[in-house]
Amino acid sequence: MSTPIRRQYLELKQRYPDTVLFFRLGDFYETFDDDAKLVATELQITLTSKPMGKDLRVPLAGVPYHSIDAHVAKLVARGHRVAICEQLADPAEVKGLVPRDVVRVVTSGTITSDNSLEAGSPNYLAAIASRKGHLAAALADITTGEVRLASGHEAPLELLRSAPAELLIEDETDVPPGLAAVTRRRAPLGDLAVEAELARQFGDHARTSLAAGDAEAAALAHLLSYVRETYPAALGALQRVRPVVDGASLALDQRTLRNLDVFPGQGQTSSLYQALNHCRTPMGARLLRSWLTRPLRDGPRLAERHDAVDWAAVHPIEREQLQALLRGLPDIGRLAGKVGARSAGPRDLHGLRAGLRAALDLGAMLNRVQQPALIAGATGRLAATAEPLLALDAALDPDPPASFDEGGVINPGFNGEVDTLRAMTRDARGFLLGLERLERERTGIRSLKVGHNRVFGYYIEVSAANAALVPGHYQRRQTLVGAERYVTEELKEHESRLMGARERLSELEQRIFGQLVETLAAGLEGLQALAEAVATIDLALALGEVAAAHAYTRPAFNEGERLRIVDGRHPVVELALGPGRFVPNDCLLDDDCQVLILTGPNMSGKSTFLRQVALIALMAQAGSFVPAAKAELPLFDRIFTRIGAQDDLAAGQSTFMVEMVETAQILHQATPQSLVVLDEVGRGTSTFDGMAIARAVLEFLHNRREAAARTLFATHYHELTALAGILPRVRNAHVAVHEEGAEVVFEHRIVPGPSDRSYGIHVARLAGLPAAVVTRAGHLLEELEALRGDGSRAGAPSPNGETVQLSLLAAPSEVEKALAQLDVDGLTPIEAIQKLYELRALVRPPARR
Repeated sequence: MSTPIRRQYLELKQRYPDTVLFFRLGDFYETFDDDAKLVATELQITLTSKPMGKDLRVPLAGVPYHSIDAHVAKLVARGHRVAICEQLADPAEVKGLVPRDVVRVVTSGTITSDNSLEAGSPNYLAAIASRKGHLAAALADITTGEVRLASGHEAPLELLRSAPAELLIEDETDVPPGLAAVTRRRAPLGDLAVEAELARQFGDHARTSLAAGDAEAAALAHLLSYVRETYPAALGALQRVRPVVDGASLALDQRTLRNLDVFPGQGQTSSLYQALNHCRTPMGARLLRSWLTRPLRDGPRLAERHDAVDWAAVHPIEREQLQALLRGLPDIGRLAGKVGARSAGPRDLHGLRAGLRAALDLGAMLNRVQQPALIAGATGRLAATAEPLLALDAALDPDPPASFDEGGVINPGFNGEVDTLRAMTRDARGFLLGLERLERERTGIRSLKVGHNRVFGYYIEVSAANAALVPGHYQRRQTLVGAERYVTEELKEHESRLMGARERLSELEQRIFGQLVETLAAGLEGLQALAEAVATIDLALALGEVAAAHAYTRPAFNEGERLRIVDGRHPVVELALGPGRFVPNDCLLDDDCQVLILTGPNMSGKSTFLRQVALIALMAQAGSFVPAAKAELPLFDRIFTRIGAQDDLAAGQSTFMVEMVETAQILHQATPQSLVVLDEVGRGTSTFDGMAIARAVLEFLHNRREAAARTLFATHYHELTALAGILPRVRNAHVAVHEEGAEVVFEHRIVPGPSDRSYGIHVARLAGLPAAVVTRAGHLLEELEALRGDGSRAGAPSPNGETVQLSLLAAPSEVEKALAQLDVDGLTPIEAIQKLYELRALVRPPARR
């Protein structure tokens, strides 16, 4: 027969079978059975056992209540769902079994502990659903109340750039390739269930904006339903849904963000985000992440951002004064999220008040200067601080404690009953101090003390040496080594009065505090808008600071497809090298140069150049100034990158397979408004195959009008440089190298024309290969070069019987030359047919037998 506590636990575990259940017992959260074994292993804590019935001992592992957040965070980071079971009544006041229930389930997408989250990064829960062949995704950060809804081709893009911590799915085929998230399978929701969920959260007006049968409604309903199951209080923070506008952003997936080092990866210490993040608040840092993952394609909005950065860059005194106000400002966004979830404590509201006061000062300072439109709009929203600040100043103590145990949360003078109860507790403490003096005089015991502990309450302590002087009306309560503790009727009466006043004070302060939170929650939308305004101001100032410090320039945009960068620099590498050490380079992609083939030695700077062009385009459309003397750019619709390679062992894909899959995605999705960066395509297979694939990829991007993206193509296949003489919009460039005897100096300058050598053996020497290996490689290279120069046809047997490397780019034939000179777009149908006859005449028909 199991104990009542055991039966209570099993009932809760049956309700939450797929979670690790932490069961509150006194000052500990305990886990049992298989949960205990898992927790002991994952958290490296001791596994013990506990009797839970006749002849029944069960595995047990527990953690102290004050450290639960850290332990839960570790389990959630490993993909587990954790259910928190609390005691719903004070065990001291309950006869029998203490009522308990699960108050929330913590998952990777719903975790809210400050110590478990990165202040400068959002934490998204997402859901994806498909209806009638249409896909939609809903995302929410429950720590701030941010909710976004994307549909169509924007749905997978939004998931890829947002990188949610947890994804709810109906069908695994809906998950975008390359998305790394903890996935949860959910049963499909019917139209009635979808409609009910939306109406429950947003009211009946939700029906007018979202149809129950649509994918958008289903995705949002899945997200709301999951939050209701795991952390229902957080629904109070999710009040406004923002649609992701189709085509409004430059599309970036996680691969491109990773290849360009936009955000720090595992083991990395530098990134574009870190180079630009001079924000003084977590809100500004999160907004920077948003701007970098969702660059704009809207010229007027970009002009507003650049105007704001320009103003911040050229007004250093005002910028520094404003940043001084922002420094140390509490995270209003996440504090507002706690208000919406009704989980804010006294210190949270104290921090919110400090943030509101700083925001008020920020607005006052900004109103004294001429502001650009973006900052002026944000300044206008700062006026929302007045009402909540008045409510906080009136009700909340200037320095409230973290808990309600000792009172002092509510401001003196705000509530008369609170003041009376507070005076009673203060007077009772004074009485006890007076009692100690009085009893010393009455008994003549100079060492007599009046004290208190949580077990026995208040007592009078007398040393054993003075036991004979103890009056008869003293009642012994506890015997110690060398002392006795007593109580009197008078002491018990005052203790009762004091404890009653404390309990009543705590209850009353909690009720008034709850009303204050409700008052603030009624204006939650204003608090969230205020947090966004502060973030906007902070980010504009930060980007202005970076622009001024590193001589960034304002980019210009054109309506065509011309990209011209003068003295461009890589923002991250330049920062690592220090001022003046980075070698700047120009880049021009226009109607005459759609594809730029870049050759040169390893370590010479080819990949850096490719990345810096892509980063300058990304930074410009994010709203930042760029590291260049001048930058004129089109508004790209997407940036594609194929840089580096690694095996995907989990998917059973080799390095080359990964390379080909990524290249295929680029070729299928690129448009003339895209920027494509390809680094050494084809290197993962044999030379012949790799060169053939590389050329075919280049021809596809050049010849297909629907895929004619601006392309940077770095390669070691020097044969590909001959394409500049065949394809009219292909140009060559290489990294300049200076030879000093046997030594090679990489100049890191990009100059027109193809490179004549790869200098691979020189790089091998720099890398530290043994001298014997380097020398032998040099001799072999000379033999191979001599073999190529004997007049043999490449790819065919040479006179000595050996096969020479295939050249895919032999001298162009008469037909190829004629084709290259054709103005295809200007030919009439009749002229085109005539040209075909002329070209056929150039081809010698095979001899008949």
